[in-house]
Amino acid sequence: MTLSYWLNRAKKEKWALPHFNIADSIIFDAILDAARELKSPVMIGTSEGERKFMELEEAVSLVKGFRIKTGFPVFLNADHTKSVENAKKAIDAGYDSIHIDASEYPFEENVKMTKEVLNYAKKKDLNISVEGELGFIAGESKIHEKIELKKEDFTKPNEALAYIQKTSVDRLAIMIGNFHGITLKGNPSLDIKLLKEINNVMPNQTLVLHGGSGISESDIKNAIKNGINNIHINTEVRLAFTNTLKEEIKKSPQETTPYKLFETPKETVYKLIKEKIILFGAAGKL
Repeated sequence: MTLSYWLNRAKKEKWALPHFNIADSIIFDAILDAARELKSPVMIGTSEGERKFMELEEAVSLVKGFRIKTGFPVFLNADHTKSVENAKKAIDAGYDSIHIDASEYPFEENVKMTKEVLNYAKKKDLNISVEGELGFIAGESKIHEKIELKKEDFTKPNEALAYIQKTSVDRLAIMIGNFHGITLKGNPSLDIKLLKEINNVMPNQTLVLHGGSGISESDIKNAIKNGINNIHINTEVRLAFTNTLKEEIKKSPQETTPYKLFETPKETVYKLIKEKIILFGAAGKL
């Protein structure tokens, strides 16, 4: 069962395939423990920064090795890849999915870069899923004081349709009030009306929500109900792990064995992942 199978099924059945980022095997194990327990397919992402730390081949070996060993539907995505060159490197390394994020470029340049990546990927393997992005998603996966959103950065329905017609990407990441990271002053508020308009002009298109951390449960549920069927969570996972790790170090300052310090943070992440899988409606899909 390919990634496209799960994305199409999620679209049809109105649930969201969960996507969580990693930079090490500890968080990977926590995610897969939760996904297997709840019988949910899952996507694992590595950003360009995470790939510098983990390296492409290591991430591929971790995910594909687990999939071969267990038969579990876990898929590896090259998240927010900013250049065609880096996208091609991930494709050559064996990634299941490529997110080419050329959203900072003018429309035609975005289309050109996306098409180049898609053509390269499909020549390599038709099952490689390619995601494009339209509309600028601000922020980074960390805590921000505040993020100012601009209306011109939101995805425009007709432009989104033109982008899909020109690129034929498998998935489209959109901006409807979402941003990366968590702010100290309020949660992101999604423009569900805009989402409905985008979904109406391309009802069969897989739509991706990045920056899922900090979004209210009601907004998440409404987003899924109205067309979102792939949701990315990163900042909440990072905070769950690092905040718990800091507490563990304070409680046991003399401890020098890393895996002992990691036990409780891993458990914290595992519990968070379970909550998100249930919220996305992905539990019990296997």
